[in-house]
Amino acid sequence: MEPSEKPKTILPQLAAYAAGETPSKGRQYPEPAPVYRNEYQRDRDRIVHSAAFRRLEYKTQVFVNHEGDLFRTRLTHSIEVAQIARSAARTLGLNEDLIEAISLAHDLGHTPFGHAGQDALNDCMRDYGGFEHNLQSLRVVDLLEEKYAAFNGLNLMFETREGILKHCSRKVAAELGDIGKRFINKQQPGLEAQLANLCDEIAYNNHDVDDGLRSGLIHIEQLRSIELFRDEFETVSAQHKNLTLRRQIHEVIRRMINRQVTDLVNTSWQNIARTAPSTIDDVRRLETPLIRFSEKIHALNLELKRFLRSELYKNHRVYRMSAKAQRLIRDIFDAYINDPQLLPDEYHSRIKNPDHPGLPAQADARKARVIADYIAGMTDRYAIAEHARLFDPKIPGLS
Repeated sequence: MEPSEKPKTILPQLAAYAAGETPSKGRQYPEPAPVYRNEYQRDRDRIVHSAAFRRLEYKTQVFVNHEGDLFRTRLTHSIEVAQIARSAARTLGLNEDLIEAISLAHDLGHTPFGHAGQDALNDCMRDYGGFEHNLQSLRVVDLLEEKYAAFNGLNLMFETREGILKHCSRKVAAELGDIGKRFINKQQPGLEAQLANLCDEIAYNNHDVDDGLRSGLIHIEQLRSIELFRDEFETVSAQHKNLTLRRQIHEVIRRMINRQVTDLVNTSWQNIARTAPSTIDDVRRLETPLIRFSEKIHALNLELKRFLRSELYKNHRVYRMSAKAQRLIRDIFDAYINDPQLLPDEYHSRIKNPDHPGLPAQADARKARVIADYIAGMTDRYAIAEHARLFDPKIPGLS
């Protein structure tokens, strides 16, 4: 290479059915191509540098942020999903940079206090279109991030946005333009989006087992009734006689994840080989996803999910915290609805502006959506502090 030449970006070798930069529907707002990154690396970097991504550090996975430093947050969960997804993507010849971007962005719209916060905010928004964190993640990257002079949001590639929007009603899809068409036409997303979705499931199921055991809310003897856990526990116990309990648990969960990822890759590879898609558009036209677990592992995962739902998520300690979180969210929402001047100036000004992008023209619906955007962006600890500022006369009202 001559000294005057620029080094070139080296793109990975992708399978024909993977998502590439060409063909692609590209970005909503045209931009010059990146020089030393590919387009999906640019997306990943924009996500990592976003304010919404940083806030995930203090948003709940299962346990509220102040309950312990070692429990998973939305940030650590997203990083774990990205790690699992990249490993699987490489084996299947898929776009690792795209799937990393999807994985890191998939929870950007989550409320404080996890699903309890989402349920409360959805209830508050029932007369104004509801609230769903998956749609909110798309809203964050399309509209709410304010970092660039030329556009709102992060202006991500179509395929990244497609992966973030995992599910959507036909009614809402009709309002989303190109990104919603697959729900209307009953088509599939690209394989990277399909894979990120199931790697998310692998990560949260298995790591919730880890956090549940660490918290003492579930116990090994209970888990030994679950085949997926029992198989690996018995193998580890037979091979390693003198492990500490902490290392034993880690080894079991590591093997559980490996078993599920291996099954997912093998089953998906067989589906791809049988169907032989030549392009990503061939993938989209199929009636069912190609990225799937075997029937055996699907059944074992379902058993584990049901166990976690009954023994962990509905445990009285988790339930009490969830109930408190929901009351807190409703209190904050009602306070803002009744007196929007309690909001920061930038949010109050959005309510008064009927032309603000991405907001309903109708005044009450616009006010509610702005409030939902603000609450959804809060961290656990900020929401707790804001509730105190609004309702505790001993707490100063300034942020």
